[in-house]
This record gives sequence, structure tokens and C-alpha cells, in this order.
Amino acid sequence: MSNIATRRTRPNYLYSMISVALVLFVLGFFGVILLHAQQFVRLYKERVNLIVELTETATIGDIVNLESYLNNATFVRPGTIQNVSKEKAAEMMRDEFGETFLKLDLPNPFLDVVFFNLKAEYLEPQKLQQIREKIKGLNAINDVYYQESLIDNIANNLKKAGYFALGFGLFFILVSATLIHNTIRLALYSNRFLIKNMELVGASWSFISRPYLLRAILHGILSSLIAILALVGLLYWINHSFPEVYLFQDVRLLLLVVFGIVFLGVLIYALSTFYVVNKYLKMRVDDLY
Repeated sequence: MSNIATRRTRPNYLYSMISVALVLFVLGFFGVILLHAQQFVRLYKERVNLIVELTETATIGDIVNLESYLNNATFVRPGTIQNVSKEKAAEMMRDEFGETFLKLDLPNPFLDVVFFNLKAEYLEPQKLQQIREKIKGLNAINDVYYQESLIDNIANNLKKAGYFALGFGLFFILVSATLIHNTIRLALYSNRFLIKNMELVGASWSFISRPYLLRAILHGILSSLIAILALVGLLYWINHSFPEVYLFQDVRLLLLVVFGIVFLGVLIYALSTFYVVNKYLKMRVDDLY
């Protein structure tokens, strides 16, 4: 019977550690997103296409010269230049609409075009206009097209996203701290009489709190390690499944997130434990029931 009673009064630290680890994992992943926000923005910017349309009289030599110019240009993202001839465009149209397109016996309405992507730092309205004028000054260039509204939307949305991320981050930290505190409070609830009894027999508050704080630090570290292992596993999967979104090329960022998870885990665990233990010490015996 005494063993059963002991098990009933022993706090369920395993569930609290798993709960805290889950919260730290989500918090750590959000930290990863924030630290790589610029990288995600860069990837998004560098997917915007610029289209160079050549004239009807453009020769193969003109196309080769244009591609050579773009390959040497500092504003072009390497490996993104694609040439679509007017013959290939007509073939794509035939594949889309079937043989009916050919039966119309119309002249080929398409022109040779070259697609490419800019480096992220050049995706600004003023720089885009300068690049457009430079390319239009080349031989056999009809025009240069890009989605101006999309460029403006990117600039505006980046500001909004920054404010949203900051507000959401602060809100999530507050919610996480509250969840962790409530989890620890429930875990220590079954020890409230033991805490109060030690005070009644003359133990000081610091003596009573010390073992709980040491255990809290240990549990905070263990919860953090669980969260870190889960986070590393998730990032490993993301890096292999989506190579273009390669996270943590800088090891210092990874160490920063790891340190942040451990620090928050230990800090919130210790503060919550200290608060809960002292709360029970301040309560009267009758209030514990």
C-alpha cells in the first residue's frame, strides 16, 4: 500500500518533460524560420522571371550574343538563362491546343525569347528599370518584360511580414511560457503537502526549494535535448527533401538556436518551479485541500 501511495504522490515528470519538449521544439522551429527569413525572401525574389523578346529579324548570332552578355552580367542569377525559340513556342502551342492549331495555317505569331532570373539584390524597381534599358540597347531586342505589380507587392509584403513575424514571435513566446508553467504546476501539484510539511518541521524555504530547482534544471536540459534532436531530425529531412531550401549553411546559426532552446528550457523550467514551490509555501494548510 505504501508503494502505491508513493506512486500516486510522485509527480509525473515524464509527461511534463515531453510537453515542454514539444513546446520548445515548436519554438525552436519558429526561431529557425526567423533566422532564415532573409534566405526565404531571397529564394522567392530569385524566382521572378525576366523575359527578353527579340525582334522578328533576330538571327542565331543575335541570340548567342544576348546569352553571352547575360552570362557575363553581374545581375543575372547563374544557371537560369533559358532560350525559347519561336518554333519551340509554336510547338508548345500545338501540344496545348492539338492539331487544330496547325490546320489554321496561320503564320507563326511568336518571337524568340530568353528567360532569366535576377539576383535578389537587383530586384528593386529602380535597378530593374536600369537593367531593362541596358538590355533594350543591345542589337535585335524588341522589349524586356517583367511583372511590375509583383515587384511592388514583394516590397510591400516584406514589410508586413516582418511586423507580423515579430508580433507572432512575442505572442508565441508568451503562450509557450504559460503552457510550460501550467505543465510544471500540474506536475508539482501532488507534492504540495510534502512541500508544506517540510516547512512545518522547520526547513527553510531555500532548503526546500533547492532540490526542486536542481531537478527543474535537469529536466529543462533533458526537455531541451529532446526538442533539439527532434528539430535536427526535421531539418535533416527538409534539407534532403527540398535542397533549394538548405537550412543552416552557417553552423553559428544552428548553435544559436540550440543555445536558445536550452536557455529557454532551463530558464522557464526553473522560474516556474521556483514560483510554484513558493506559492505552496505561502499557502495555509487548509488552502492546500
